[in-house]
Amino acid sequence: MLSSAVVPPVTATPVEEIAEALDRIGPLHGLPLEDRLWLARHGQEMTANPGDVLYEEGAAAEHMVLILKGEIHVRRQHGGPMALFIGRTGQMTGVMPFSRMKTYGGQGFAISPVWALIIHRSVFPEMLAAIPSMAQRVVTTLLDRVREVTRIEQQAEKLAALGQLAGNLAHELNNPASAAQRAAATLLAAFRANRSARIKLISLGLTEEKMGKIEAWEENIFCRSGETLDPPSETDALGFIRREESLRAWLTDAECGDVWEVAAQLAEQRVTTADLDELRGFLSPSECCVPLQYFARYLRSARAAETIVNSTARIFDLIGAVKDYSNMDRSPILEVDVPAGIDATLQMFRSRMTNVEVEREYQPDLPRISAYSGELNQVWTALIENALDAMGDKGRLRVVCRLEADMLLVEIWDNGPGILPELQERIFEPFFTTKAPGKGLGLGLDNAMRIVRKHRGHLSVKSEPGSTCFRVRLPLDQLQAY
Repeated sequence: MLSSAVVPPVTATPVEEIAEALDRIGPLHGLPLEDRLWLARHGQEMTANPGDVLYEEGAAAEHMVLILKGEIHVRRQHGGPMALFIGRTGQMTGVMPFSRMKTYGGQGFAISPVWALIIHRSVFPEMLAAIPSMAQRVVTTLLDRVREVTRIEQQAEKLAALGQLAGNLAHELNNPASAAQRAAATLLAAFRANRSARIKLISLGLTEEKMGKIEAWEENIFCRSGETLDPPSETDALGFIRREESLRAWLTDAECGDVWEVAAQLAEQRVTTADLDELRGFLSPSECCVPLQYFARYLRSARAAETIVNSTARIFDLIGAVKDYSNMDRSPILEVDVPAGIDATLQMFRSRMTNVEVEREYQPDLPRISAYSGELNQVWTALIENALDAMGDKGRLRVVCRLEADMLLVEIWDNGPGILPELQERIFEPFFTTKAPGKGLGLGLDNAMRIVRKHRGHLSVKSEPGSTCFRVRLPLDQLQAY
């Protein structure tokens, strides 16, 4: 029902004037004058001011609305601020003959002064009898409305998926980017510290023989540890602490500076006090400290450089995964490596898989298939996202890809609570969702089904508590794929 803000004008408009305005309603264009006069006499003239709420979401829909002037917006309150519908001058909206609409899908309010003619649904049978052409006009309007609402909902679903993908990607990029930034700062600090250490080393006036022995000592340290720059494993933590403490005591006795920094770096390289005693065998106590400081800072800067290399490599891997996922700079129909596409999609959800065990079972040497790779990735996205939602981002996800006769079979399993038997046939219906209001629009699986059918394939589901499997079968015969 309409709210109390929608009221008749203070002075009623002559029916002839209303009939003339009705000719500017798109679906009624060309309607004979006598038919428009009939609508003007049997309808109710209403007005509303900007900001007035015309009806509330969930209220009973009882009127067909012919907008003679103004603009109406309809917004869904439970599911975000997305505009479901914008009604402007010349449009026919509200409940109509043959429509299954029972309640308003959102809150309707006036954006500008509104002048409208409303017709109660009780008048519909009499209207169709008096104006036979209204049946075709109404059906055409209903079809247009369904197409428009579907388009808007699909756009919203894609935007939501894009936002989630961007969030996942930002989370994944943040870790290596932060690591690279920290490593670069460490590297810069080590370079600056070694600048002064270099001057001190020169001022020692070490002979060429001693410099050669220092170089050989460093090479021996690297060769013994396999030239690794990795820190010790967790199982060696106690040994690492003991080694660092003994190194710190040795360096303190030698009256070296920056003891804490030098001892930590040497301990990570598995240097022992015996190694330091070896160095003291050909250097005096005053000569040992500067080469050790220089060596420790070299180790620190080398580890920082290695971190930068690994972090930027990770960033490039993520960029490559995004390009594979979105198929940038490629033609739409490709020879598609399906397992690679699934892996690229899994990469996009990595930030949600901290507590998810992923099992991959890919048959070796699977053939490529001709397909729209970007669209297939939308299918994998919908199925994997549904599985993660069902498990609450915690559980076991199993992905199978193998040949089955002349079809390529992809199975995506999860150990979530399962789908009720009476809902398993409905989950592929557009706008049907088992998620809470605002969490989904019910178009993900519908879109996946349409894409699979476009590829002459088949999508099905089998579910019971603790085990849900979505199966996608795609034909191998390239000529039959389109």
